Amino acid sequence: MQKYIDWTKIVLGFVLCLVFRLVPVRPPNIEPLLATQMPFSKAYGPVVGFSFAFLSIVLFDVITAKVGVWTLITAFAYGVLGIWSVLFFKKREMKRMNYVKFAIIGTLFFDAVTGLTVGPLFFNQTFMQALIGQIPFTIMHLIGNVTFAYVMSPLIYTYISTSKVVDKYMSRIIFSSSKI
Repeated sequence: MQKYIDWTKIVLGFVLCLVFRLVPVRPPNIEPLLATQMPFSKAYGPVVGFSFAFLSIVLFDVITAKVGVWTLITAFAYGVLGIWSVLFFKKREMKRMNYVKFAIIGTLFFDAVTGLTVGPLFFNQTFMQALIGQIPFTIMHLIGNVTFAYVMSPLIYTYISTSKVVDKYMSRIIFSSSKI
């Protein structure tokens, strides 16, 4: 049986995350991407989980004209979080504290992979410079991701899961009535 994928909700989540990330006065690393990705990954699977984040990162960098080798590294790392999220929530309930746990683990993974590799590999930073420079960004990233995970993720998952059946039924009515 194939999962029903509500592309309207995915596009809405994608656009809202992108618009939030384009706000010019927000602190760096404070964004709802992971908090949105977790429920989408659980509801729609690893391909959507990976693609949602990967494309979010790439499109943001394209729009802001900041595309570089880091674009692929960060997009791939966030995409991996989408796949990992599916595995993490496979045997866990979609509860606030589970979202928070994944937000902590996922943020530390993402910041370690991206923050400790890009600078040393591409900008001649020492590992120690990258590590020390990454600390304040990781703290902000953790605060943002944990807060968004605690507040938004349960609401997003409830919205996705409670309306899936209704939306599937309604789309069948709409498409079948257009053939009349």
